[in-house]
Amino acid sequence: MPELKANLTGSLTYKVSAGDLATAWRNDVPVLATPVLLWLSELASMRAIADTLPEGEMTVGLSHDSAHLAPTPEGWSVQISASLTQIEGRKLVFAVEASDGRDVILKGTHVRAIVNRERFVGNLAAKADLSAVGG
Repeated sequence: MPELKANLTGSLTYKVSAGDLATAWRNDVPVLATPVLLWLSELASMRAIADTLPEGEMTVGLSHDSAHLAPTPEGWSVQISASLTQIEGRKLVFAVEASDGRDVILKGTHVRAIVNRERFVGNLAAKADLSAVGG
C-alpha cells in the first residue's frame, strides 16, 4: 500500500454532458454547473489518495474553497487535478484546479476527512431509522 504523504496527485478528464449543465440545476444558462465542477474536484482528490488508506478507513468531503472562473459549454472536456498539500491529523487538504483547454475554470482547495467506514455507515443507518419515525 502506498504511503499517505503530501504531494500525491490525482486527475481526471470529463466530457460535459446535458445533465452536467446549470440548466439541470434550475438555471437558464447551458454551461457546466458549479456543483458538478466541485464534485469532479472531489473525485480527483480521492484519486490522489487511492489505495493509501488503512483497511476500514475512507474519506468524506469536508469543505471547498474554490472559485469557478470561466464557463464551459456542453460537449467540451475538462481536466481536473488535485494535489495533496497538507495532512493535519485526519484532515487532508488538496489544491484543486480545472481547465477546459481554453481557460482555467476552477482553482482552490478541497478538504477531506479520514473517517472509519463502519462507524460512518452505522451513524447513517441510525439517522435513517430516526427519520423513519419522524426524527
